[in-house]
Amino acid sequence: MTHFMSQQERETQVTFYPILRKLVSSAIAGVLLLGVAAQAAQACTGIRIVAEDGTVVRGRTMEFAIDIHSDVIMVPRGYARVGTTPDGKEGLKWKAKYASLGANGVGLPYLFDGLNEKGLAVGTFYFPGTAAYMPYQASDAGKTIAEWQVGSWMLENFATVDEVRENIGKIVVPSVVFPAWGFAPPAHYVVYDASGKSIVVEYTGGKLHVYDDPLGVITNSPAFDWQMTNLSNYVNFSMTNVPPVKLGPVTLEPFGQGSGMLGIPGDFTPPSRFVRAVAFSHSVFPSKTGDDAVLETFHILNQFDIPKGAAREHQKDEHGNILADYTIWTDATDLKAKRFYFRTYENSRIRMVDLTRMNLDGTDIVTIAMKGGEDIQSLTP
Repeated sequence: MTHFMSQQERETQVTFYPILRKLVSSAIAGVLLLGVAAQAAQACTGIRIVAEDGTVVRGRTMEFAIDIHSDVIMVPRGYARVGTTPDGKEGLKWKAKYASLGANGVGLPYLFDGLNEKGLAVGTFYFPGTAAYMPYQASDAGKTIAEWQVGSWMLENFATVDEVRENIGKIVVPSVVFPAWGFAPPAHYVVYDASGKSIVVEYTGGKLHVYDDPLGVITNSPAFDWQMTNLSNYVNFSMTNVPPVKLGPVTLEPFGQGSGMLGIPGDFTPPSRFVRAVAFSHSVFPSKTGDDAVLETFHILNQFDIPKGAAREHQKDEHGNILADYTIWTDATDLKAKRFYFRTYENSRIRMVDLTRMNLDGTDIVTIAMKGGEDIQSLTP
């Protein structure tokens, strides 16, 4: 394990952003490439499984057109934060009440996805063409945070979905340009807790919207209420094979297993993935334990794994490279055991970090690399 730079350096924009720009530039040969790729990233999928022993496990895929250089990070209790505002003023200040663990991106000291010591989990999902953040005035600075800080703010301050619901309206989340990308990332958020409750937090039309998420599923655009309404287009969905159909003298027999899901959309668009995520996460046999639910979560998310080149943009970047979303990493979080599991495109082995075995009262963020190639075990006698 290694440590991030000091807390004071991390929260000082004068030092943080030049370092971030250097990191991004060296990793992808130019900030522009990351900005274009970020605008094309639209393929993340999130689900929830509840085991028979009551353990809640939620998981997600992270898609992007380039490697965003994620690591697993642990943010300790008492870590000081300062929100980012559109006009450069100091935003909301807080200190982490709870330690949290999960995956970041592009060197940020904020979680894109993770859980805290109380079993609250938050995922940040891309929300292109739909997100429209809150209006901002200079007088709002003291209660303002940037869109990429929302997930960590929730994890570091609250223990349950109900607490998030009660407090999310107290902050201002305007459109803040992320310097390394040159635009304000459109995002929405899914929140789960150890009781199994789930909500989706969105900013559309300049207003905050909080939706119950009874099925525990999320993808990207359009808005969550539209996605739920769209499920009614698939009322014929069934986990069981359909019986033969007799048409006069002709009997139509299903070709094989899975006929109950005939017609379920199989493409990578957010609405289609939403439908499939509901179908798969609510058709699997119940998992007995949290460990079983973790493995089942990865099996379900296999259905949403995007290989490089299967979902690509029609235009190329300035260097002639084809931009294509692919599944950079997939994770699962056990909200009872407080464990973060992950695998990556380069290494399909499931790895785990246990929050309860870390120093939750440390002084700095701790990072654990997600990098590493596939470990293929030879069984040749």
